[in-house]
Amino acid sequence: MDEIDRAILRELQSDGRIAYADLGPKVGLSASAARQRLQRLLDSRAVQVVGVTDPMAMGGQAMALLGITAAADPRPVADELAAHPEVVYSVLTSGGFDLFAEVVSPTAKELLDFVNDTVRQIEGVSDVRSFPYFAIHTHRFLWDVG
Repeated sequence: MDEIDRAILRELQSDGRIAYADLGPKVGLSASAARQRLQRLLDSRAVQVVGVTDPMAMGGQAMALLGITAAADPRPVADELAAHPEVVYSVLTSGGFDLFAEVVSPTAKELLDFVNDTVRQIEGVSDVRSFPYFAIHTHRFLWDVG
């Protein structure tokens, strides 16, 4: 990945729907060259273009990051979590928790109920720590691409 590829990615992070006619000049290429560059990145699977919802706009008002400890292999726990619409994402870790899950609910009571009545009841879950937070601004997933 060279500097032009990284410039394309920075522009896509700002506006994932940018037209090639606008993208090309911003990164020093023609529209067709920008399209070819992006297609190469997509074909190589170095880049994936996805739509990301804003949980607040979708009705979620209560959010928390859950630190979950599993009694054994955490992968079945992660698979079970992924089946629930309240779970935005889950990731396996090698730190103090076996996995993290971000969850969103319409109300604080529904979030509490989900943690206690669903997450804590999943086979293999031995401990759950909840870190509630307020998402005042929309979610943006930005990674430094150089």
